[in-house]
Amino acid sequence: MESGYSGGSVLHPTYEQVCTGRTGHAEVVQVTFAPHTLSCEELLRVFFSIHDPTTLNRQGADVGTQYRSAIFYHTPEQMQSAERVREEVTSVYDRPIVTEISPFRDFTRAEDYHQEFFRRNPNQPYCAAVVAPKVAKFRKQHLSKLKTR
Repeated sequence: MESGYSGGSVLHPTYEQVCTGRTGHAEVVQVTFAPHTLSCEELLRVFFSIHDPTTLNRQGADVGTQYRSAIFYHTPEQMQSAERVREEVTSVYDRPIVTEISPFRDFTRAEDYHQEFFRRNPNQPYCAAVVAPKVAKFRKQHLSKLKTR
């Protein structure tokens, strides 16, 4: 996994540029996976369970287009999986899902200090208050299933 930026119009944007909301990029995580070990649909179910896909251009207190819920697919099969799982999880939420499903165009790796940010900064206030509960939720809901493979 790599933290970075995707879906925008500026070539190789910096964090500071993306934060303005004017580049069109979303803050993303690029995930490389082995489909014979973990299916795209299983990965997407995790994605939908660890964030709020019903808030347009925001995640928690973070507001702006760079915080939109987005899936950038590489193949038609990934697009179909994303649409199928998005439809599958609609009944879980009280509000409509606003997750963007778009073709992958580009990915700019975020600066080194963004990589593995939570692991390296667990006591940073945002990590402790926002990320830690999400990690705990992930571990509770998904980790035991993934370890049995």
